[in-house]
Amino acid sequence: MTDHTTLTVHGERELAARTAVLFGETTREFFCAANDLHTWTRPEARKAMVRRLRPRAAEGVAVRKLYTPAVLADEEQRLHLFDVADAGGQVRVRAANLPHETIIIDRRVMILAGRNGARGREFTITTAPALVGGVHALMCATWDAGTPLADYLRSETEGLDADSFTVLQALAAGLTDAAGARRVGMSVRTYRRRVAELMTALEADSRFQAGVNANRLGLTGD
Repeated sequence: MTDHTTLTVHGERELAARTAVLFGETTREFFCAANDLHTWTRPEARKAMVRRLRPRAAEGVAVRKLYTPAVLADEEQRLHLFDVADAGGQVRVRAANLPHETIIIDRRVMILAGRNGARGREFTITTAPALVGGVHALMCATWDAGTPLADYLRSETEGLDADSFTVLQALAAGLTDAAGARRVGMSVRTYRRRVAELMTALEADSRFQAGVNANRLGLTGD
């Protein structure tokens, strides 16, 4: 692509064919803003992206991902964000909807997601400096107004009492109900009720996932 190219492609396969090399050549910053992960519908690519992210982040490439709370309603998407953060990416949540899902690479290439059509979703790719720079500035302002993922999720559990944190520690340790109840000084029945309440608060589908989420949010003291 030349320094001032702007073109439109249709569907993610055509987008990947046009831009795959760009992702591998990122040297400074990969900045993505989207309402949720459904904009980019290739879930099989998410694990590969996380694998590539870790060494790039270690090399100093800034990976920033900005989403709305809609991304947290789905457990699979939530887990992917945890994986991104664990691999060295920065994830923030912004309450306001993002009108256009956008990727900017090294402040020189921008991919703007458009509407769905008969030929698939429409994507505009541009290297025009004025366009890339202007949208990047807007994304940075939205990023600054966002909340880091862990802080946003932690705010959802601010009402937890001391017993809840003790139960979370037992969950994170993988204890059985009987062992967990003994540790926290509750009856097994009460312990199970508190576990169910915490699973709801942490939006976890299993006890194991509740413990993992609690660890990632720093709620277990580990």
